[in-house]
Amino acid sequence: MDSFFDLFGPSTTASESDTDALNGNQEDSSDDSGISNGSISHLLHQDGSCSDLVLKGIDFNLGYLPPEPQLGNIEYKLKLINPSKQRFEHLVTQMKWRLREGNGEAIYEIGVSDSGHLKGLSDADMTVSLHTLNQMARKLDASTSVLRRKSLPNSRSVVEVLVRKIPDDQHNIEVRVAVLGGADAGKSTLLGVLTQGEFDNGRGRARLNMFRHMHEIQTGRTSCISHETLGFDAQGSVINYKYTEMMTAEEISDRSTKLVTFMDLAGHRRYLKTTVQALSGYCPHHALIVIASGNISNMTREHLAIVQALDISFSIIVTKIDLAPPDQILYELKNLLSSIGYRKIPYLISNEDDVLNANAHQSVEQIVPIFCVSNVTGAGLNLLIQYLYVLSPGISNAEKERLEQEPIEFQIDEIFRVSEVGTVAGGLLCKGVLTENSLVQVGPLQDGSFFSLTVQTIHRNKAPCRVVRAGQSASLSFNTIEPMPALRSGMVILPDYESNDIACGSFFFQAQVSVLFHATRIYKGFQTTVHIGSIRQTAIIEGIMGAGETGIGTNQTASVLFRFMRHPEYVRPGMRILFREGTNKGIGKVTQVFPLKKAPSSSTE
Repeated sequence: MDSFFDLFGPSTTASESDTDALNGNQEDSSDDSGISNGSISHLLHQDGSCSDLVLKGIDFNLGYLPPEPQLGNIEYKLKLINPSKQRFEHLVTQMKWRLREGNGEAIYEIGVSDSGHLKGLSDADMTVSLHTLNQMARKLDASTSVLRRKSLPNSRSVVEVLVRKIPDDQHNIEVRVAVLGGADAGKSTLLGVLTQGEFDNGRGRARLNMFRHMHEIQTGRTSCISHETLGFDAQGSVINYKYTEMMTAEEISDRSTKLVTFMDLAGHRRYLKTTVQALSGYCPHHALIVIASGNISNMTREHLAIVQALDISFSIIVTKIDLAPPDQILYELKNLLSSIGYRKIPYLISNEDDVLNANAHQSVEQIVPIFCVSNVTGAGLNLLIQYLYVLSPGISNAEKERLEQEPIEFQIDEIFRVSEVGTVAGGLLCKGVLTENSLVQVGPLQDGSFFSLTVQTIHRNKAPCRVVRAGQSASLSFNTIEPMPALRSGMVILPDYESNDIACGSFFFQAQVSVLFHATRIYKGFQTTVHIGSIRQTAIIEGIMGAGETGIGTNQTASVLFRFMRHPEYVRPGMRILFREGTNKGIGKVTQVFPLKKAPSSSTE
């Protein structure tokens, strides 16, 4: 059988090969990822214009880039040589805006025109331009690091620089990454290798520190949400094992300029509800789908569909390539990702240039980076680590500041009982800024009301802190004079000054939904598990507007009235909803809410 790359990699024309040879950019036939490839055949070819666009548009080695984007954190500069004082201030303001767009990170392409052509600069001009860029960054208390340098003919070059400014109110830039995949794919083992710096022994040694319960150690299967952190310094080195082998989470957080927080999620179907709740409640910035080299399991396909439905950007990690060649799994992934349900462009990562290309254009070009790694031999892991280092949170700083100015809304996802502390609630702060000693209210209780209490302490990344901001996860402990009611997952914490009309639970809500898949049709009376943020509860469809007796089927849209079965929940218009029952799935947005005191009397039955 021919190699996968011979079958589906785009062939390189003679003119392209000659150009690469002139530029000194011909790739070796193999690298440390253990994957053989031609000069540009690392791209998983997809028939049609989309593949041509990617092939010509994102490869740093082909001589040009896409035109400079008006929005986002990528900036092209032909040269930065001796600017006037007024011009320098304009450049600093421009850099500040790009940093805001990238939530503290911006990428500068020096020697590139606005149209995307790689003009290049001489060594002397490049040195002066980089010095000017460093001065601009220092003006904003930002740091710079060169990501890559490309040599062009006539002794000219192009340089790509990462500019990073940690927000004044934060220790580092944080990215939340969910890790999914079927059982036995190697998710926990991969995280163990990444965070501990030691390869696996082939018998599961690396995953032991990821488990939280004895039955997980005995079975080797994750059953709950496990959080781990990977810290980077300004040069891109991993903090976790740079200084000592036993660094605490607090030390890693304090020394890191970039912090990747992993959520290790369960892969067995029995724990699917926990996995979906984590994706919906914690709102990860990115997802890693881990697949064992061999075949794509049904559970993996389920996870891919859920990530796609929730509109979360994702990458794919093919593990265990030391046991089986990845050709067959890559062929299946190419067909799956390019199908109608995804319309994504698979992009195999085989060198450092691929890492930077994929990260810069992932959201714009709908690219799905694919890594082939081995947790035993370490093949491909360095490329994955570099990808995590440059991975952006995907939310602009302006949007983050807008969310911080709104009233607090903290979604409770986990409840703990800690000796000498009491009840501790873990979850995500969706809006606002929450500080210690804040007077808040939690609910809804069974009657839809909220209970007042005070936030006593806040912990983030297993370390105490005084403030938590919108988009950050944290654990809270409370101080209350009266006995505190039993908390549950799905409750929310709101400011205590909110009016009763807003701070009230609901049994009934209406949503505009689209059915992703159903074997037959959905009718009134259909029971399904509904996920809204951290809410996970069974609900009944009380009515389907405009559907009559025919109901709704796959790929159909309708306005649907839901009723929670067990207890009221805090739901507001605009929240994203995902409902599932077996293999049946649908998504939508809440359009109207009926607070408990205004709901029909049947809502409490």
